[in-house]
This record gives sequence, structure tokens and C-alpha cells, in this order.
Amino acid sequence: MPHTRAYGTPAASQPLAPLAIERRAVGPHDVRIDILYCGVCHSDLHTARNEWGNTLYPSVPGHEIVGTVTAVGDKVAKFKPGDTVGVGCMVDSCQHCASCADGEEQYCENGFTGTYNGRGKENTWGGYSENIVVNEKFVLRIAHAAEQLAAVAPLLCAGITTYSPLRHWGAGPGKKVGIVGLGGLGHMGVKLAHAMGAHVVLFTTSPGKQADAKRLGADEVVISKDPAQMALHAGSFDFILNTVAAPHDLDAFLTLLKRDGTMCLVGAPATPHPSPTVFNLILKRRQLAGSLIGGVRETQEMLEFCAKHGIVSDIEMIAMKDVNEAYERMLKGDVKYRFVIDMATLKHEAKAA
Repeated sequence: MPHTRAYGTPAASQPLAPLAIERRAVGPHDVRIDILYCGVCHSDLHTARNEWGNTLYPSVPGHEIVGTVTAVGDKVAKFKPGDTVGVGCMVDSCQHCASCADGEEQYCENGFTGTYNGRGKENTWGGYSENIVVNEKFVLRIAHAAEQLAAVAPLLCAGITTYSPLRHWGAGPGKKVGIVGLGGLGHMGVKLAHAMGAHVVLFTTSPGKQADAKRLGADEVVISKDPAQMALHAGSFDFILNTVAAPHDLDAFLTLLKRDGTMCLVGAPATPHPSPTVFNLILKRRQLAGSLIGGVRETQEMLEFCAKHGIVSDIEMIAMKDVNEAYERMLKGDVKYRFVIDMATLKHEAKAA
């Protein structure tokens, strides 16, 4: 099995550092990808530090991958060497349950295999590495221009995590859509809902984010800790996408929904939200829902939608050696709005075993 340079950690208490991993040889249905850019997701930090209590070590995070095909198996028909492609949060699923049959592999009833920390036949290692080998069914075609590729990487998680619920609940012309939080997920939610034609309202606790929210496509900005501003929007939203990954009062937003309106949670806090008041749901037939990334088909659709509308993530490029510092800055919200690693810098930090 070929040795591959990577960046990862052997234990929750250790920082990420150079290490060597083994990638499988390219099989008949596989695609080998040299990784150009890899986004940094909050899930990477949770996993590296075992904050969800399920990490397999050594851990190599990274599931927002953009790269170039360098080899394909003899049964691969969709890709060829030189193609620009992406890999998101999954590299396999059972392929035979009802969810997989519906193209919703993220809800695989037997559990999808994550791009990293996958619990299939062996641990999987993610995109903080020089290359990756993936079954062609989980490889995505990228049509953005070459100069946009670094900013495309976060679309593979942050983009699809927000696109899927916006599409599922019908964000578009004539719909009033709220986005709660202006971070890595929230800024993509604003861009996508705006491009879909919805009237977009951004909720934030930070008055200093108002100008940026407007730049990204918000029609209105509401400071959510101001009860007077919140009250002006009572009972008016068709859909609210809540991206905040910290426990907070959900009732404050549920009361803003119309009859039959939905609030969807995509932020994953380490501890539960306070329980919402049941009457805020039953009196208006409101719904509180959740959503998990998107299937392969929908992720490809999202990438094509973003290419058509000129949508990418707002990023800060970092070198591989700076990822531990980036984690600390991410915890403080000190990034606008997504870190992306230039994987060309890996060769300066990692040495093959």
C-alpha cells in the first residue's frame, strides 16, 4: 500500500503534526486524487480532540477536498486523469438500503462511511494529506474556474449542509427565509438563499456583522438579542435555517415562523439546546427539524448551482503548519468565514515514512 504524507494526531491530547499513512491501491472502481485544497470544518476539531467520543486514532481530518485526478481504475467511466474533482463528507455507503436507493446516502440505514473516522473495514483518513483514493460514486465534478478552487473546497461541507435544507423546504421567490448565525455555515446560507431568490433575513448577536451580511446577500439584518427587533418579525417567516453550534433559546426563533413554518437546525452543539415550549409548535403547526449534509446527487447539483451563480465560500488560506492555530482561532470565531489549507505546503511539513 502506498505511503502518503499527511497531518494528523495520534491522540485527543496531542496537536496535529506530520505523519505517514497508507492509502489503498487504486481498485477497478477507484479514483486517486492529488489534493490541492482542503477546507477546515468545526467537525475536524471535534474529531481530532475526540469531543464526540468516537474518534479512531490516528486521526487525519478533512472532508472539504478539491484536487486533480491522477489515476483511475479500469472500470471507471466518469473520470479521467487531469479532471478537477471534489470529495465531501462521505466515501461510501451500503448502496442497497432505501435511503441509498433514493440518492440520500447521508441517511444510509446501515451508516455511511465518513471521509475520515469512517468505521467500515478500517479507519478512514481525510483530506489533510497529499492524496486520497475514493470510489468513483463518491467523487464530484467541479466546474468552477481554476482561480476559485480554494474557495470551492468549503462547498463540499458548508455549502451542501445549507443548500440541502434550503432546497428541501422550498427557499425561493416569494419566501421569507431567516438565517441564524453568520459563520462558516451561515454565510453560505445567506449566499445560497439569496441566489435562490428568497427574501433573506440574517439573525446575529453581533451588530458589527450587519454590513458584511448585506454584502453577502441579506436583505435585512436583525440583532437577535434585541427583543424589539425580533418582535417586528413575529409570525412572518416561511423557513428559518439555524446554523448556530451553541445551545440557545429556540423559542425566540420559533415564534417568528408563520403557520406551517419550519426551523431547521444544522449547527451541532456539544450540549443540548434548552427544550422549546411545546405551545410554540402546536398552536401554529410549526415544525422543528434537522438536516445532515446531502447525498451525492444533491451535492453535485449544489456544485453546479454554485458554478452557475458564481458562488464560493469566503476564505482565509493557511499553510498546513498553521492548522493548530486555525483551530484555536475557529473556536474564537476569528475567521471570515472558512479556513482552507493550501496542500502544496504539506510537503514542507510532512515526511514520508
